[in-house]
Amino acid sequence: MKIALIGYGKMGKEIEKVALSRGHEIVCIIDINNQEDFNSHAFRSADVAIEFTNPKVAYSNYLKAFEAGVKVVSGSTGWMAEHGEEIKDLCLNWGKTLFWSSNFSLGVCIFFALNKYLAKIMNRFEAYDICMSETHHIHKLDAPSGTAITLAEGVLENLDRKEEWVKGEAQTASQLGIESIREGEVFGLHSVRYDSQADSITIIHDAKNRGGFALGTVLAAEYTHEHEGFLQMSDLFDFLK
Repeated sequence: MKIALIGYGKMGKEIEKVALSRGHEIVCIIDINNQEDFNSHAFRSADVAIEFTNPKVAYSNYLKAFEAGVKVVSGSTGWMAEHGEEIKDLCLNWGKTLFWSSNFSLGVCIFFALNKYLAKIMNRFEAYDICMSETHHIHKLDAPSGTAITLAEGVLENLDRKEEWVKGEAQTASQLGIESIREGEVFGLHSVRYDSQADSITIIHDAKNRGGFALGTVLAAEYTHEHEGFLQMSDLFDFLK
């Protein structure tokens, strides 16, 4: 499979290593200094472009890739609230393809499924209140993290007493608070805590390195090569449905 990389920071370099180890070819690398390469033959020859940049440019990168006729896999977060419906429409009704996830790690996917299952159980036990926290490196621009928002949405789908998530401490009983911490070079630490007067239950995912994210991203690219539309990890792993 021919892969183009959009964004060549630490994550892009890790994805490159995994892709090459699985026998794929990197045909184009686009970073901040060579944006004109979106119009290059090399980029247009890619089967899939893998995009890891930041909330400020992710949306425009998708449009440039779509214009070149290239499918996209992206882990960039922070753009969905403003442009999510437009991108979904392009994928569902206009023949474009984006595989998007707030987190491509297999471990996080299992954590997502566990989080939903626990919320279903806890829906019966109103004595337990819930809060969430996420910690990332100081370079991360968006807060809460896309992974934390996905976890919160999984809770809201299954816990009737919570109606919305909020950044920081909850102000009402119907809110789910998400604390965001930025320190050092933390790859990603997410926790979901249920607390009552009797006891507490906490589930945690702690990423040790970028390897799990990179492998999941390349697996998603392999899936995207053969599929179309607006794709997510629930398409790749049926236990998320």
